[in-house]
Amino acid sequence: MKTHPRPTEIRLHQQSRLFEIHYADGAHFLLPCEYLRVYSPSAEVRGHAPEEAVLQVGKERVNIQRLEPVGNYALKIYFDDGHHSGLFDWAYLYRLGRAWQPLWQDYLKRLEEAGHARTAPDPFCQLQAQGKQPAQLPERRD
Repeated sequence: MKTHPRPTEIRLHQQSRLFEIHYADGAHFLLPCEYLRVYSPSAEVRGHAPEEAVLQVGKERVNIQRLEPVGNYALKIYFDDGHHSGLFDWAYLYRLGRAWQPLWQDYLKRLEEAGHARTAPDPFCQLQAQGKQPAQLPERRD
């Protein structure tokens, strides 16, 4: 069984709608609240099979109201649109941080294919314009 790094620090930046998480292996992620909301691990969003997934639209302004630890393995995230089902375990948050580029591009593509358009600036582009990196990964030790 592969073990995943554990978080050493978690911060919620409500004004900028960013979730920040640092891991013991040196990884550091800045993830927009919208991104976390549209990739919620809940059955309400993901369904019980890939074909049951529900595309989340209109989440550009969503924020996180609070974070609730669940044991030593996850967070329950309370979004201000009322969504709070699904547990974001440490491995899933790490995956979201590590794979933000293909996941975000896939989300944008699915929105477009469904005839929806985002109504706000791209949060990842905004981060990068501010000189911030959404993901900082640990150096490989071979």
